[in-house]
Amino acid sequence: MMKAKTYFLFTVSFFFTGLMAIAQSGMTIKSGGAVTINGNLSITPFVCGTPLTDARDGKTYNTVLIGTQCWFQANLNVGTKVLGSAIQTNNGIIEKYCFNDDENNCRTYGGLYQWGEAMQYMTTDGAQGICPAGWHLPTDAEWTTLTDYLGGLSVAGGKMKEVGSTHWALPNVGATNSSGFTALPGGFSSVNNGFNDFSDHAYLWSSSQRDKDYAWYRLLLFNYTGVYQAYNFKEGGYSVRCIKN
Repeated sequence: MMKAKTYFLFTVSFFFTGLMAIAQSGMTIKSGGAVTINGNLSITPFVCGTPLTDARDGKTYNTVLIGTQCWFQANLNVGTKVLGSAIQTNNGIIEKYCFNDDENNCRTYGGLYQWGEAMQYMTTDGAQGICPAGWHLPTDAEWTTLTDYLGGLSVAGGKMKEVGSTHWALPNVGATNSSGFTALPGGFSSVNNGFNDFSDHAYLWSSSQRDKDYAWYRLLLFNYTGVYQAYNFKEGGYSVRCIKN
């Protein structure tokens, strides 16, 4: 059973030194975990393992603590659906593909995003991108931390994949989901080649570039118990998982 991890989210910044400064600021941390500032503002800390509601659209995501990392337990589904034949653009609107242009697939498997859109046109490792505030796209190194914790690339995939054949194609080799990550096979989108690999493959972006044209991602397969560390053109529409800052 994974232990819960608590993240304190402060919306008011204080510059202070030591306990005396804390007292002078009027800020106290109660035994229950709430934070009170000058007796008026109470902020409840986020505990990993509890659901997170995205304030932008009201969607709720379960979370899971794996080692020292707090992850979404589902692929991100945020934004406005555009057709798979369209290019996602830097227009101030988060755009997503839904497999086969079906919104129902986004509800189950999450949206598919080109790397630039997922990163909101930043190129910095660990950028927030389209993740909610306080979360970000995992770096290539953070993906490696996860797979190392789960025993290495050759076995981590089975520990990350949802079990059974409700979403994964058989034989879904090695799937135990012992980590609680609950990876789903959302496939990918290509502007030129349409939608592919649904129920067979899970493509998950990192926030790390290989170079100006390619970015790193992780790939899980229905017929393999491991995880592939790979890179591909940024134009592919892949799934996004968010990790806590």
